[in-house]
Amino acid sequence: MNHGTAGHPAGRVRAATALVGLLVSAALLAGCSGSGGESSDGTAAHRRGGPVPGGGTVPAPAGTDAAGSDTEGSDTEGSDTAGRQGKADRAAPDYLSTFALDVDTASYGYARRVLGDGRLPEPGTVRPEEFVNSFKQGYERPRGNGFSVSVDGARAGGGADGWSLLRVGLATRAADDTAPRPPAALTFVVDISGSMAETGRLDLVRTSLAYLTEQLRDDDSVALVTFSDEAETVVPMTALRGHRTKIREAVESLHTESSTNVAAGVERGYDEAVEGRRKGATNRVVLLSDALANTGETDADAILERIDGSRREYGITLFGVGVGSDYGDALMERLADKGDGDTTYVADEVQARKVFVDQLPAHVELRARDAKAQVAFDRKTVQQFKLIGYENRAVADEDFRDDSVDGGEVGPGHTVTALYAVRLREKASGHVATATVRWLDPVTRKAREETGSVETDAIDGGLWGASGARLQVTAVAAYFADILRGGTLPGTPTLGELAARARKLAAETEDGSVSKLADAIGRAAEIEGATDRTEGTPVEGEMD
Repeated sequence: MNHGTAGHPAGRVRAATALVGLLVSAALLAGCSGSGGESSDGTAAHRRGGPVPGGGTVPAPAGTDAAGSDTEGSDTEGSDTAGRQGKADRAAPDYLSTFALDVDTASYGYARRVLGDGRLPEPGTVRPEEFVNSFKQGYERPRGNGFSVSVDGARAGGGADGWSLLRVGLATRAADDTAPRPPAALTFVVDISGSMAETGRLDLVRTSLAYLTEQLRDDDSVALVTFSDEAETVVPMTALRGHRTKIREAVESLHTESSTNVAAGVERGYDEAVEGRRKGATNRVVLLSDALANTGETDADAILERIDGSRREYGITLFGVGVGSDYGDALMERLADKGDGDTTYVADEVQARKVFVDQLPAHVELRARDAKAQVAFDRKTVQQFKLIGYENRAVADEDFRDDSVDGGEVGPGHTVTALYAVRLREKASGHVATATVRWLDPVTRKAREETGSVETDAIDGGLWGASGARLQVTAVAAYFADILRGGTLPGTPTLGELAARARKLAAETEDGSVSKLADAIGRAAEIEGATDRTEGTPVEGEMD
């Protein structure tokens, strides 16, 4: 799906556009899945109002009957035939939002790199969820290996009367340094094509692999595959115990060659991962590249097709690490999303250390497989809503509890945030939404769910100043991303206003990452300038 379609000449001033131009009513998905609490065996009903194991039913979201039919705008007895036919032809608004979880942060890291070079990122490379998920959220962590669910929000402000931002926060338990983790079997697939000769590419990859190798344990194993026009196995799967020097020397000897055959590298990498697969271990392919494929197969879906059997049969996940001022974002993101993995972007040694040292457990362990979220909005209180980002992670509502449909893989200590723009009905009071997360245990593959909900009084405070600092940081990141990709979220401040708010929040939180956010917004403002946004005629239900 498209991330953004606006033109992008440097220095242009975005015209304030009417929100109505981006909004259409979504078609009703009759009988689609709804949210429900976890049952005694860790599952929930597969349809709204359906039975759960052990007896009872899952209540249907407000505004539907027990069978899942829309009750709003239904015909009454005595209406004329033409009127009934006209209403039947009109699709009722959809009040469900379903998506696969995403812990990627590459879009934000690459945007910072591009802005630092004095350019605006292309709209298609800007994914708001990856901006938001780059920052601490402060959610309560679960005690077990599943998820906690937090839902809060605040009024948007900025002249966006009736609009609020609603934050759905999902968090996993952090890694316990004192508890044993499963061993890791990692296959490094390294791009050594000619484009990787630029400073900040192969040299940074060597540094990153050195950090990672030193952090791994003696009972972990690694393999090293390189690719340019062809792929080569430099080191087969080898235990680190007694072989660290050999692996370190192999990494240090990497040098650039010719063209970029990503397909050959990924395919050989999966072959090595299958050959060296360890039962009970975390088996993962780590692709380090600028993803500028120019030889062999260059389509992500076709590349994934080649390794689909290995991916599905053996559960080998893909971790994509992007580098370089010119970066094949779309290819890397597609490979990771459909390869049961995640991506990050590394611009310098500071970020390399953060990813491969500070965040190591999150990249070599799993807390959840095929994780999805579904938010059921209450049509009695909610007039409109829009999920900010996650376009490439959309899941059909009826597939929420279909565990054969891919979701996202989540490691320890991760947080996943979904931010919604929500317009409440006039004088609305009561229940706003229920959020449900469903995932498979990475060991037993048993499905589990957790839920959380929010009422109108919990999102009634003002966003700026009144709400918590972390919610404000989340809003700043989301608004920033939306401006960069040409969106028109209600209540969006100018870039200058966002930069000022980010600087204030950086001082309040004493968080260096928020300071860097403020710097990035300031650079974007210098390059482009910004205008206020306006809203348009309201519609109902989910907004495209």
